[in-house]
Amino acid sequence: MPRFIKPDLRWSDVTPKAMFLNRRQLMAGAAALVATPALAKIDAASSVYSTDAEPNSLEDITSYNNFYEFGTGKEDPATYSAGLKTDPWSIQIDGMVDKPGSYGLADILKGAPLEERIYRLRCVEAWAMVVPWIGFDLGHLLAKAGVRPSAKYVAFETLVRPEEMPGQSSPFIDWPYREGLRLDEAMHPLTILATGLYGEALPNQNGAPIRLVVPWKYGFKSIKSIVKITLTDTMPQTTWNMLQPSEYGFYANVNPTVDHPRWSQASERRIGAGFFDGRQDTAMFNGYGEHVAGLYASQDLAVDF
Repeated sequence: MPRFIKPDLRWSDVTPKAMFLNRRQLMAGAAALVATPALAKIDAASSVYSTDAEPNSLEDITSYNNFYEFGTGKEDPATYSAGLKTDPWSIQIDGMVDKPGSYGLADILKGAPLEERIYRLRCVEAWAMVVPWIGFDLGHLLAKAGVRPSAKYVAFETLVRPEEMPGQSSPFIDWPYREGLRLDEAMHPLTILATGLYGEALPNQNGAPIRLVVPWKYGFKSIKSIVKITLTDTMPQTTWNMLQPSEYGFYANVNPTVDHPRWSQASERRIGAGFFDGRQDTAMFNGYGEHVAGLYASQDLAVDF
């Protein structure tokens, strides 16, 4: 369950920086750091929503990923994402907003209250890790665009650039990768847009330069490398729900009582731990129930999975 962490706890208090950073990862974030002054000062206040669990190593976080734009293997994003160009970057915001348009990354980050959020991330394949994100409330960006009262959902799309994202040459997914949230989920303070981790700009394989993080949902909801956000009054299509609706619902809340058709979700394995030592019971809403359970008080989560 999330707990308060010491206000002065930094990534360097957890593990020495030299153990984690390497030349390739520093170069991957260099363009964003140079192009966006807000990212050059990546120090951020600690969040009251952070867990006190020890974060995974940067090696774990950056070498074991699902990012199908670069391939279906867990190592493919780290292997094939170095060529992704993240400067310049902008997000098109449209639909039921007062100020539609293209928002550059520097403008998005202007005035954004960056925080260090140490969140647990749970994947539907029954593995978990703890990541020290640097990010800000999604609601900050939505407020810039001005959400109209008629809006009920937020839809997201990932970049389509097959010449730099080799996984997009596969017809397995109808690109772009799509995700969506109900508006109250999107505006919840646990929902953030992350621009960094471990005090550095996001590596490409983790969704550079800006990605969604929704810690009480399975990892596929946390869409990466976002280029479009649409406010709508209709539940949007989402990639995995389109591919396998019987296996992947729109809500995708972490729920140990609702199994995936092909495996149990009752337990999980912490990445980086031993195969048996790392197995633990899965917590409802990934341990964030005290904050988010009220969002679904009137729903049957075995139906709205």
